[in-house]
Amino acid sequence: MNPVTMQLVADKYIRLALEEDINCEDVSTNAVMPDYRKGEVQLICKEDGIVAGLAIFERVFTLLDKDTKVVYNVKDGDIVQKGMVLAMVTGDIRVLLSGERTALNYLQRLSGIATYTRNVVQLLEGTKTKLLDTRKTTPGMRVFEKYAVRAGGGGNHRYNLSDGVLLKDNHIDAAGGVRKAVEAARAYAPFVRKIEVEVENLTMVQEAVEAGADIIMLDNMSLEQMAEAIQLIDGRAETECSGNITKENIQKITALGVDYVSSGALTHSAPILDISLKHLRVIDMEG
Repeated sequence: MNPVTMQLVADKYIRLALEEDINCEDVSTNAVMPDYRKGEVQLICKEDGIVAGLAIFERVFTLLDKDTKVVYNVKDGDIVQKGMVLAMVTGDIRVLLSGERTALNYLQRLSGIATYTRNVVQLLEGTKTKLLDTRKTTPGMRVFEKYAVRAGGGGNHRYNLSDGVLLKDNHIDAAGGVRKAVEAARAYAPFVRKIEVEVENLTMVQEAVEAGADIIMLDNMSLEQMAEAIQLIDGRAETECSGNITKENIQKITALGVDYVSSGALTHSAPILDISLKHLRVIDMEG
């Protein structure tokens, strides 16, 4: 992650995560290690996958103690295998013990998302379809989870509500129809922003095309409906498919020639990648 992004955005969330885990003191660590001792511990991968979030992992420790050092054998986006030593972490043993769970929570979660994303991206090879994430992220984790999608080879849809125009079903209902919603967005939003419209049937597809939508999202349609919709759009707008898209059914959708598929499963359903800190040893007995 870019150092500027880390300082401006990520640090506040990492601090909150640390405060959640250490609201007063780390009783266990203070009991067994009351004074400074320098130590080192190995970061070990326990299953095959894609690693992501190494800078976040390290930042947990350096926020606790700036003198903590991490030496890596891999970088974000790399394929990792069970048994690999990914890094060595060196520093105050009290910091290594107190930051362990928070640092691993980030690394396991982000590596799991990157791994799941990479598996789906591989299913798109040879097609024109690009994989995107959604805003279905864990509260307080969006900046990290969307980064992990990119590390896995996917792309990001809009980051938040300020980042782009996406007129969904309730926006359309509130405006009184697709055309009125698009016209209102066109009048309000800066001219540099694309306008995307979510549609659920062919009538709405036709209305979105006639209203001049830049991107038309085909939401929860059957394969047959999507095929008809893409033919109806006929290149007059970019196309996106969304709704219950997983790695199990994505190939059938890409065969239709859609430009994008967006999948909330990338962030809300990816299992963690099992990674541990092991073999801690004291390397400075005198302190």
